[in-house]
Amino acid sequence: MTLLPDAAWRHGAGLEKLMAALGEKDAMVRFVGGAVRDTLLGLPVKDIDCATRHLPEDSSRLIKQAGFKAIPTGIAHGTVTALLPSGHVEVTTLRRDVATDGRHAVVAFTDEWREDAARRDFTINALSADPLTGEVHDYFGGLADLDQGLVRFIGDPLQRIAEDHLRILRLFRFHERFGRGAPDQAGLAACIARANDLMALSRERIADELLKLLGGKNPAATVRLMFDSGIFRPIIPEIDESGVERLERLIARESFTNLARDPLR
Repeated sequence: MTLLPDAAWRHGAGLEKLMAALGEKDAMVRFVGGAVRDTLLGLPVKDIDCATRHLPEDSSRLIKQAGFKAIPTGIAHGTVTALLPSGHVEVTTLRRDVATDGRHAVVAFTDEWREDAARRDFTINALSADPLTGEVHDYFGGLADLDQGLVRFIGDPLQRIAEDHLRILRLFRFHERFGRGAPDQAGLAACIARANDLMALSRERIADELLKLLGGKNPAATVRLMFDSGIFRPIIPEIDESGVERLERLIARESFTNLARDPLR
């Protein structure tokens, strides 16, 4: 059994009370996503996300009964934000995808933890943890992938990309941040094969992912991989060899001078 390490965010004001209100003793709520992944890696946690078996309206009621403000930030998709003294916590009802078109998903609520985990993109993002015991639940080998520095799609990479085309860019962004060595070959092959799908996405979504990538610790190698793999061609054909080389030189100078990374520099 793997236990979630202790971390400062787990002692935030109001969090213990919120977990009790949402039914941690009855296995009704878990920590999910980046908070679990980053805590296992010893990284600071920025956002706290929880999944619950409660329906959104019940989550909202329980949050308010605990004395916190509940904001229906994404009620149609099951998300309610609890405002605690220590910050906000997103509480989302367990979901499964009913229909997808590469940009948006129609979801239905479920009470199955594995079913909810299966709709996430990568194995390292599908980990969840019991807030009471700290037990980490891993349905798809995410712990082993985290240990190996491997960013791997859950299930068939081509199918996961068809569900949400943005996952192409997310694979490279997460590889830059968490990957060690070569990327997952099945995932990379799927991204190359489906690169034209990126043309269906809005410029805003593409820009958001690329700026996050460029703000990483050392994005040069990943940008080079994307260029050599033809990922930019459908969406930013202006990027050429000389542009990639200029970026590589800039990032090298930033590293040499200990200059903070700026994605817009």
